[in-house]
Amino acid sequence: MPLPSRIKLHKASRELELIYNGNSYRLSAEYLRVHSPSAEVRGHGRPILQVGKQHVALLTVEPAGQYALKLTFDDGHDSGLYSWDYLYQLATQFDERWALYLEQLRAAKASRDPHTTIVRL
Repeated sequence: MPLPSRIKLHKASRELELIYNGNSYRLSAEYLRVHSPSAEVRGHGRPILQVGKQHVALLTVEPAGQYALKLTFDDGHDSGLYSWDYLYQLATQFDERWALYLEQLRAAKASRDPHTTIVRL
């Protein structure tokens, strides 16, 4: 299980930086929020597409024992525990996961922006 050698919350840019073997990964709060491992997002096996999270921010990052981080977002979401394995997957599979998320938004005619409503015809 890869462990980051450094974890840093960049509040101004709303990013969490993880360093693995000298490689830096900066994950946006939005990316982390829409990929939350919580039951609320994973939907007990039927994932629930998260929309309107473009401006979400991370408030706190706390260790959860020796195996995970607990992230608290400014939209009130705080129920997902991000295991070290899952964080590493999110960091190293960013391009594929982000592209899939954007495609799911397009297919659902939904928006990342909470102030935008897409009219379905």
